[in-house]
Parts: sequence; C-alpha cells; structure tokens
Amino acid sequence: MNDLLILVDENDNEIGLMEKLSVHESGSLHRAFSVFIFNSKGQLLLQQRANDKYHSGGLWSNTCCSHPVNGQEIKSTIKKRLKEEMGIECETDFQFSFIYKTQFGNGLTEHELDYVYFGKSDELPEPNILEAKDWKYISLDNLQKAIEQNPQDYSSWLKICLPEVIKRIHQQKQ
Repeated sequence: MNDLLILVDENDNEIGLMEKLSVHESGSLHRAFSVFIFNSKGQLLLQQRANDKYHSGGLWSNTCCSHPVNGQEIKSTIKKRLKEEMGIECETDFQFSFIYKTQFGNGLTEHELDYVYFGKSDELPEPNILEAKDWKYISLDNLQKAIEQNPQDYSSWLKICLPEVIKRIHQQKQ
C-alpha cells in the first residue's frame, strides 16, 4: 500500500504524487487503468477480486485494474500488472477514459480518472491468489443480466463503464 499514485485534475493535468492509502482515505482524484480481455468467442475475462483487497474484496470485476507508475509508460505498466494479476500476456489498446467517484463502507473512496484498454487472448489465466480468487469468461449480454440481478456482486467501476465497453465492442464489430 505504499505505492505513490499520480494525482490529477479533471483535465488529466498532473498535480502531484500521494501514497496509495492516503489517496483512498482522502478521495483524491488519481489516474488508474482498467483492462478488458476478450477471447476469440467475444467473451470477457472477469476476475473475482481476492477477499483481502483493501476495497471491493470478493467482487467480480474486469480482467485487471491498477494504477500507472509515475515515470513509466502506461502500456508497460498494464503489461506488467496483467501478468502479475492474471498470468496473461497480450497486447492492449486504449479505448476511452472516464472519471468516477465511489465511497466504500470501510471509509475509503475511489476517485479515478480511469483509462480503459481492450485486448484479445485465448490464453487461460493463472491468477495470483493475492489479487484474484477466481475467474470466468462471460458474454457481455450475460454479464449485463447478471449485474441487473445481483449488482452487489460487481465492482462499481465495472458497472459504471460497462455500457461504454458494450458500445465500443458493437462499433468494432460493424
């Protein structure tokens, strides 16, 4: 938890660095990324976050998410985190970004400028148990239905950005 996160304003101008736990205690806006890996059937690889994560433990979420490292290109950080969390290596491409703010029951707040990347792989994940306790592939239609039925089982950022993910996937198929 002693990582330094990149603080930004709403226009993505860097305004400083702050320790990870302090960022989430203060609710400061910071950079993050979310990775969505799809297999050749068009199914999304979800991870179930490890129970001991500092927030959102046990919830289903996108394939990988983390924070850029100061002074390092975001794509190299994504590649590293994807390997560390899920044991997968694949190319990713930037799709869109969004800002969200969510407060958690443990007093922490996630306030992120989140960069969303897509990738394609049929490689079976080998998750790091400290990061993810389970994984599954799911169609976007079935994911939408599952979230409607049990929204409490999914991370806030996944629920927020999923409509845009679906829109982008449909555009890419046309």
